[in-house]
Amino acid sequence: MRRVVISGLAVAALAFASCGPPKGSHSDEGGFPELAKMPTTMAAPLGSIKHVFVVVMENHDWVDIHHSKSAPYINGTLLTQGAHAEHYTSPEAIHPSEPNYIWLEAGDNLGIRDNDDPAENYRTTRVHLTKQLEDAGISWRSYQEGISGTECPLRWRGKYAPKHNPMVFFDDVTDGRNPQSKKCIEHVRPYEELARDLAEDKVPQYVFVTPDLCHDMHDESGCESKDSVANGDRWLSRELPKIFASRVYKESGAVFVTWDESESDGAPPIGMIVMSPFAKPGYANAIPYTHSSLVRTVQEIFGVRPYMRNAAHAAPLTDLFAKFP
Repeated sequence: MRRVVISGLAVAALAFASCGPPKGSHSDEGGFPELAKMPTTMAAPLGSIKHVFVVVMENHDWVDIHHSKSAPYINGTLLTQGAHAEHYTSPEAIHPSEPNYIWLEAGDNLGIRDNDDPAENYRTTRVHLTKQLEDAGISWRSYQEGISGTECPLRWRGKYAPKHNPMVFFDDVTDGRNPQSKKCIEHVRPYEELARDLAEDKVPQYVFVTPDLCHDMHDESGCESKDSVANGDRWLSRELPKIFASRVYKESGAVFVTWDESESDGAPPIGMIVMSPFAKPGYANAIPYTHSSLVRTVQEIFGVRPYMRNAAHAAPLTDLFAKFP
């Protein structure tokens, strides 16, 4: 039988920033202008975890996934071998998708409230997670399913959606929304290359993965089946074992599988599953977490400061690990 422990720990209420300035304020710091003046620092040497993989699925409440017959791999494998949170939410009232993805990169939605492309919703701030990691010498890459790899993917292409790729909203990544940006093309790669990079021990330390609109549980039309949860579960069952089989995962890896937002209004729980040699197998807790918690956890793992906006007030996901970081 699967061992599940529900923790009764309580944490202080998480402080949320305001939605930020009106659309068009592209230099917005998300209500935290002091961060722009603070250089990235390394708080400590890396611990046991040295490689982080974040995989983001789409638009389902946790009650739609947990115990669902459409998700046998999640429930029968991931939840028995890894740890998960029962009270992880997107920041309250933050919808639709794009603001949540921006939050995962910036610790705030930076005033973005819709799903417009980077041409409209670009941000000029250099205060975001991957820039902070880069400044600290931590390598990163965003692997996106459905992109060509020959240009910076700033526009929709088939089942690829820029709204699910937060890095391309930051001008320092895209060289000012340039489709031929060398930096963007180098750091935002087709998902298919991840397996090769894992096999060749060339995978970066921080990996952000977005499946396409069929495989992330978003779409039903034009997908393998009309069951979006089943489509995503099958994709995870095919793709996650490639990470689990790699040397970097076995020696120093942590995989975070989460959802961008709930399907319902407000902020009911969404999934957060941690897979790692250092996670507590079969464990669950009821500690309140949000996307700010994931941002803070990544910062804790890589020892970078200052904390990214709302991450400063968030409970990290450390309780899901037997050894951290």
